[in-house]
Amino acid sequence: MDFSEISRRGLVMLGCGKMGSAMLAGWLERGLAPAAVHVIDPHPSDWLRAQNVTINARLPTDPAVLMIAVKPQMMAAALPQVAGFGGGATLILSIAAGTPIAAYEAAFGPGTPVIRSMPNTPAAVGKGITAIIGNAGARPADLDMAEGLLSAIGQVVRLSDEGQIDAVTGVSGSGPAYIFYMIDALAAAAEAEGLPKDLAMQLAKATVAGAGILAEEAAETPEQLRINVTSPKGTTEAGLKVLMDEASGLMPLMRATVAAATHRSRELKG
Repeated sequence: MDFSEISRRGLVMLGCGKMGSAMLAGWLERGLAPAAVHVIDPHPSDWLRAQNVTINARLPTDPAVLMIAVKPQMMAAALPQVAGFGGGATLILSIAAGTPIAAYEAAFGPGTPVIRSMPNTPAAVGKGITAIIGNAGARPADLDMAEGLLSAIGQVVRLSDEGQIDAVTGVSGSGPAYIFYMIDALAAAAEAEGLPKDLAMQLAKATVAGAGILAEEAAETPEQLRINVTSPKGTTEAGLKVLMDEASGLMPLMRATVAAATHRSRELKG
């Protein structure tokens, strides 16, 4: 990414927790000068203090980007601190969950370019996927800048409608928790078949991680990869008969799981 505009005008981070820190680490590794970064955070971490960025001090008057990364319950108190950046010169980029674009438009005023994003926790290791959607004031260049910044923590996809954010939340936002639980379930099943606890967990973690990388990098579809490993009348086929049961298998269970999370995301908007 070309950081020239940000280096010239600055980038302000409202909040810098785990997700913000993961992003900042990626930017610094890619060449963003620490002097261009200004952080507002009441409880900066030791890691953040060691990065030579400006913390809780004078802000630039016309930053290129204001990134909002505070928790939803802190939003009402935090936004007034940066409301002066509204009006169009500064791109407002939110990685905060639950706050709609309309709330930012109300806080920053008309003509403000706003981009809302939904990252997920694998961002902490640079393997996240983030969905973005901009308001009417967000120009193609703003979306490109947001995508460039967010690519520091993984893949970026663009949505066509803000309403899709709820489904994204149900799939990739909440999805890591589903996979973590699947690892626990796989390990528990291995224990039940007689494997030691530590070995069962090692096998489960490595199997899920390896399959995920293979699914992402292989030319074949996940369906074809499954077929490739399934020998007729073999062990995998025996297991899949349980997992692929139309009534009680994984497919209807995942549909219900994602639907429940998506519905709750819509509810939380009030």
